[in-house]
Amino acid sequence: MAKKEHISETQATQMLRKHGVVFSEHPYAYEEHGGTAVSARELGVPEYAVVKTLVMQDEAAKPLIVLMHGNCKVSTKNLARAIGCKSIEPCKPEVAQRHSGYQVGGTSPFGTKKALPVYVEDSILRLEKIYINGGRRGYLVGLAPQVLGDLLGARPVQCALAD
Repeated sequence: MAKKEHISETQATQMLRKHGVVFSEHPYAYEEHGGTAVSARELGVPEYAVVKTLVMQDEAAKPLIVLMHGNCKVSTKNLARAIGCKSIEPCKPEVAQRHSGYQVGGTSPFGTKKALPVYVEDSILRLEKIYINGGRRGYLVGLAPQVLGDLLGARPVQCALAD
């Protein structure tokens, strides 16, 4: 019998297990600046089903998380309008890391250091299964998108721009 590769716990997987969430684990060879194109290729899944976790901030520098399809960009203008802010911009990597507790490239919306509001592109919720960062570079977890609302209180928005 093939030995299953051991994957150490992360804050994200601890949170998922604590809440009884069923998920699959998908380690892959991380490539610096490779993004979701690399993880989708390595897992053999459409990039549309790979969800990126983006730490952003509003005009008052209040952090928030946006979950977006791997092959799309966030329209910060549309997002700001949808959530009633003047403006939204990505956090600098060191600021994002301070808010989330995760290294950029390994940010998961689960088990963040601070509780942050989470917004999800609404079409993600219609997918059968999503692949999202499990709390470390080169490691995704596969799960039902409903978990985003159930566990994180993620609010649906429409702010995707085709990449």
